[in-house]
Amino acid sequence: MSELFDAVDALVASRAPLPPAEERKRLRQAHGLTLDEVAAALKVRRATVSGWESLKKPTEPRGPEREAYARLLNQLAELYPAPAAAPDPVPSTFTGQPAPTKARTPSTGPASEAAAMAATENTQTPAPVAAAPAAVTRPARTTRTSSTSRRPGAKKAAPAGTPAGGTDPRFENGPLAVVDADADGQVLAYCTGGLVLDVPAKSLPSLVDWTLKEAKLGQPKLSGPGKDADPLLVLTASALERYGLPVTLTDEERLAGRLPEGHKVVKQLARAEWKLTKRGLGPWARIYRPAKGSERSCVQLCIPSWHALDSRHWGHAAQLPPADLARLLGTYASRVMTPRGSTAVTGLELMTALHPPTRASEPDTDGRRHPEHNPGSLGKDPVDPAPCEAPDGHPVLADLPRFHVRGPAEKLFEEAYDWARPMTDAECTLRHLVGIDVNMAFAAGANGLVVGLGEATHVKAPAFDPKLPGSWLVDLSHVDLSRVKVGKEWVELDGSLLPSPFTPKGERPEGPAWYATPTVAYAVELGYEVQPIEAWVRYENGRYLDGWYNRLRDAYLATMADLGVHADMEPADFLAAMDGYKDRDPDLTIVVSAIKATVKGGLGKLRERPRGEGWRPGQPWRALSRPTWRPDIRAAVISRTRINLHRKIVKHAAFTGQYPIAILSDCVVYAAGGTSPLDFLPYRDGKPLPGGFKLGINPGLVKHEGTQSVLWGEEVRERFNAPELNLARYIKDGTVTDIDNGE
Repeated sequence: MSELFDAVDALVASRAPLPPAEERKRLRQAHGLTLDEVAAALKVRRATVSGWESLKKPTEPRGPEREAYARLLNQLAELYPAPAAAPDPVPSTFTGQPAPTKARTPSTGPASEAAAMAATENTQTPAPVAAAPAAVTRPARTTRTSSTSRRPGAKKAAPAGTPAGGTDPRFENGPLAVVDADADGQVLAYCTGGLVLDVPAKSLPSLVDWTLKEAKLGQPKLSGPGKDADPLLVLTASALERYGLPVTLTDEERLAGRLPEGHKVVKQLARAEWKLTKRGLGPWARIYRPAKGSERSCVQLCIPSWHALDSRHWGHAAQLPPADLARLLGTYASRVMTPRGSTAVTGLELMTALHPPTRASEPDTDGRRHPEHNPGSLGKDPVDPAPCEAPDGHPVLADLPRFHVRGPAEKLFEEAYDWARPMTDAECTLRHLVGIDVNMAFAAGANGLVVGLGEATHVKAPAFDPKLPGSWLVDLSHVDLSRVKVGKEWVELDGSLLPSPFTPKGERPEGPAWYATPTVAYAVELGYEVQPIEAWVRYENGRYLDGWYNRLRDAYLATMADLGVHADMEPADFLAAMDGYKDRDPDLTIVVSAIKATVKGGLGKLRERPRGEGWRPGQPWRALSRPTWRPDIRAAVISRTRINLHRKIVKHAAFTGQYPIAILSDCVVYAAGGTSPLDFLPYRDGKPLPGGFKLGINPGLVKHEGTQSVLWGEEVRERFNAPELNLARYIKDGTVTDIDNGE
């Protein structure tokens, strides 16, 4: 009988009308559910749930998902009835300021079915992407008769409708706080979600004590064997003055990257038995005491006025008011991780946080656990690169003659495209040059990529294995782009109009050279045999970057959705949504920029070069002591990214007869008759060319980079007497500066 009742319930739910999108969102937020929790419970994508709640153009669920979604909404509606209707306020024009915060009502009833299902998910998977904290303004000062009218550490009243803190009671006030001192000398800590705390600390050592004992700041670990993130304090200029620190560093201090050891605040920390890491008290400082067992006592400082937030990646973040800065950094922290330094450092730290080098062993005979290697990680000890993978000056090359220049047969050189060619007569008759850009191209290149985890093994005359990561010495000069395989069929192309997929400059290789596995595998895919001469391969391997990619992809998509750009939009709607998206919320736009920089910077750190340090060629430098110094992984990601792009270019050329004019990294320029990508991308009935370019916000799909006229391109090349000037570098806004350094 119960089965019949369940069938009836499902039948009713499949036809029951759903509430409007705004009510769906209200019910979810009232119960404190995130989009990720609902998506996990219903087994759909986060973007799908976001589309169901879209106020502009909501989508409707179908099939079994609709039945489950209707049931969820019905249960939530019983717990949280719609409030009595109130007169609509007079709408105001958009001012570019974030919308006021809506209240998140704490649950008093039983957990919803969706929340219960989400709770059964594997607890070792990365934490779900959080919703962006709502923007808040600095609260008005309240009149007080004495400085003791409020107990130290008490919470100030947050703005109405402020969401509650994190679910972990240890970190209920969020991952970070922006510490600011007002004109009255009162120190306030602005947390995420609009929460503001009184800070009783009178010195930097006491501020660290207060943070660890009372502030309840931090972030839960991202994986089972990992560690919780330390609390982050962002000190404004007024807070620096309050705690005896300079607002700006001198030229000497900036060059050293820290305050001198004799500074009074550094001495205060030493007297209080606090320690600093090797980078000292600088823009990103870590203040700690040695751990006792599993207890960590560490606080991280971020000092924007000391250039901790690089304007290339963080835009105007350093100039934001404390509450807005807390919202911006809090969004990044909840979706990526608490910043550990620059975006590059954070990108690398995210890899380790998701794949810690060690884990606790099973209990021994005495019931004690010991650290052991965590499978799938890079381990705790660094490994040497193969000689071909090592950059110039590396210790493994110490025996080479001084000033020796290695050629392609001695050095692996996998880099992004920087290629251009003159336009044909037919292309000059078209009116426009249209640039398209691959979203999160290097992140997409990391997705599903098998990389080496351990040391490389040298093999002579190996049979090529596309599933085995490594570096291969092979001659690919015989690959002719005029006749290649696309899928299972051979096609004829104009090879002179295509870049070689094997070199960053697009030049055809002249003989044997070192390539990463994805590059050699692509030569086989194009229909040509390969016979490696030798190789350095890694038999211990895995998809190390998958969790890293997923975390950054979800962060990017969630933030773009907040800016009105959703996944699975129709091409024209997507282009319209992308037009001016940066103006909808400039602060969230900075988060998008920081996420992108985290991808590129994290991959760049895998091959970090010496940074001063008194280094001499042949000697090790500091970065080599990290297990995450892995130039082979960086090369494999770049190789796969370049190959992914070339594959789309070949399929586009085979289907349309159109060839790129210029390529720079992940940007491709085509000549077209119109100003839009839709004027040359072969969409049919709204569907793109399979395996070709597709418009969309997901990593690996493309967006419109910019459009200029053909006359502009010809005039620029003629002005600089450079027929092959890379126009992809300037297609975005048409501004051409110094062509020598590409700025």
